[in-house]
Amino acid sequence: MSPAPRVCHDPAEFRTALAERLAAAGAGPASLGLVPTMGALHEGHGHLVRRARAENDVVAVSIFVNPLQFGPGEDYERYPRTLEADLELLARHGADLVLAPGLEQMYPGGEPLVRVTAGRLGTVLDGASRPGHFDGALTVVNRLLNLTAPRGGGAFRAYFGEKDAQQLLLVRRMVADFALPVEVRPVPIVRDADGLALSSRNRYLDDDGRRAALVLPRTLAALAAGEVDLPAARARIDAEDGVRLDYLVVVDPATLEPAEPGPGTLALVAARVGTTRLIDNRAL
Repeated sequence: MSPAPRVCHDPAEFRTALAERLAAAGAGPASLGLVPTMGALHEGHGHLVRRARAENDVVAVSIFVNPLQFGPGEDYERYPRTLEADLELLARHGADLVLAPGLEQMYPGGEPLVRVTAGRLGTVLDGASRPGHFDGALTVVNRLLNLTAPRGGGAFRAYFGEKDAQQLLLVRRMVADFALPVEVRPVPIVRDADGLALSSRNRYLDDDGRRAALVLPRTLAALAAGEVDLPAARARIDAEDGVRLDYLVVVDPATLEPAEPGPGTLALVAARVGTTRLIDNRAL
């Protein structure tokens, strides 16, 4: 196991520790990888950290449950906070630094008055089901990127999982549209042996819920194989006991516009399994 990462709760302390670690990394500008998370880490996050470790001299991870991206009635209060276990996982995968601020440390004086707006891409699919969610997610990601970006040059890369395809697209658009000095690195979905995409929310599922949730990856696989068309795929999910479909669509992954299933398109699904909302996707 690698040495335990240094944990900073104050962003100013994190900036200083980051500069020291980059300076000590060797001759010339050191490269930096950032993995933003909300904690409750699992091996999917571990895969992000391993990818960052392989590609950078220094790896930083943020752990912050961001209230701005939770709507009324969502699970902000009960979202798992598992810092001790998270740090053990990060040590296994080679993180150097962790920023784990409290609410006041992340947003001094209260929630920010000026926020990033996700625009049209943030109003469809998950944005339609969770109004304001992507504004909150982009606001915190923008803040984290600015807190972390090295001042002395060197490559800066941020790592995001492909499971939340809409968020990944929006982060990439924000970086491009605002000319932020960071390279966004997508990392493929990690799945359990039964095919369920790893998610911090999977821990909410009981045994029956877990079995029911498998209809999502299995239906995406059937759609990708051409075994079912889109209406039949939706009907398959609707027929599963305990699962309530939010959407199953096929889109152009660059615009989220509806598309006919075929090469280069992306199938996206969101559903509630009991009270737990899950998302998944698959390239067709």
